[in-house]
Amino acid sequence: MKAYVFPGQGAQFTGMGKDLYETSALAKELFEKANEILGFRITDIMFEGTAEELKETKVTQPAVFLHSVILAKTLGDDFKPEMVAGHSLGEFSALVANGTLSFEDGLKLVSQRALAMQKACEITPSTMAAVLGLADNIVEEVCASIDGIVVAANYNCPGQLVISGETSAVEKACEAMKAAGAKRALILPVGGAFHSPMMEPAREELAAAIEATTFSTPICPVYQNVTANAVSDANEIKKNLIIQLTAPVKWTQSVQQMIADGATLFTEVGPGKVLAGLINKIDKEAVTANA
Repeated sequence: MKAYVFPGQGAQFTGMGKDLYETSALAKELFEKANEILGFRITDIMFEGTAEELKETKVTQPAVFLHSVILAKTLGDDFKPEMVAGHSLGEFSALVANGTLSFEDGLKLVSQRALAMQKACEITPSTMAAVLGLADNIVEEVCASIDGIVVAANYNCPGQLVISGETSAVEKACEAMKAAGAKRALILPVGGAFHSPMMEPAREELAAAIEATTFSTPICPVYQNVTANAVSDANEIKKNLIIQLTAPVKWTQSVQQMIADGATLFTEVGPGKVLAGLINKIDKEAVTANA
């Protein structure tokens, strides 16, 4: 079965999408429509902007989403997903790809999500850190032992977890992870504590926008971050998408479930090759490709 996967924040690079814009009339039309919807020329930042400009959450999230979704649309008849999944932000790209959301609605939600997350980040100093070389249960136990808010946020692949929470708690957790045998525990250059309880104000704001958006029955199931299971019911997809901001990204578990359900080829659609790399670490036999 053909599985298509969509990357999240962090995959962006200067020049992303420029080749699509210049070679495909459909891509150009969609990029221009996006500029209109967003109220600023995101294409200028994507094609010519600095790494700093691209790193702003309000730019990064729509930029990665647009690159992924427009690339999928330019694949034409070759694009026949039998299952889809996306890492964090990438779940929105996946939901446009499988017909749950329209291009316009997906972009509006991603833009609102980015702004809501930005605001939540400004309330309390918070951050994320990558922990390498520890079993999931050890990471969870260490987080639980720390005073303050710190949780496992991204289960990326065995031996690679990201933790998230209040800056002081994350710093303490990093020291405790090293003491517990982690190869590395390093603070990430992110704006705040994504996929943790610190995102509650953003979740509430985004929930209203998601509730007001039409979700259609998809052409194939999406393996959602929150459950790591195949979901085809529009209302259930909506509910899981609302929970997603404050819940961990179960990427390892999603990929394992997709393989168990018959995935034979994983094609990454969007900037970079991060997910293909993670999938190969989750299952050495997995076949991966880039669109």
